[in-house]
Amino acid sequence: MSSPRLGVVPSVFAVQHLPHATFPEDDDWIALVRAPEGLTVVRETWPTGSGERWIGLYGGGTGHRLDAPGMPAAILQPLAEARIPVFVASTFHADLVLVPEPMIRDAVAVLEEAGHPVDTAQLRPADV
Repeated sequence: MSSPRLGVVPSVFAVQHLPHATFPEDDDWIALVRAPEGLTVVRETWPTGSGERWIGLYGGGTGHRLDAPGMPAAILQPLAEARIPVFVASTFHADLVLVPEPMIRDAVAVLEEAGHPVDTAQLRPADV
């Protein structure tokens, strides 16, 4: 398996837990995951301000087949070994890996050291 090429998503995200919701009250969400303990919502948030914020890494080059094993693991294992928390949402074509904003530089360094090219052109100057 070749190393997935990752890019930084040009948005900043918030991850919310809505324990009693079945669907958000608005349309301003990127991803939804419904589970027995409630709804998890990923939203874009302002690039400045308070609250826990996440930076997204998205990739796999031109995508990966759904039956190709190990793609998320190849990205997540080095981050886990470096003790970098993640929130992951998979799409049909690739995986969105969110890392806490203060850890984005460490995450990029760990992934590149593991052989995964990361395009950081979308990082804001404060993040680099």
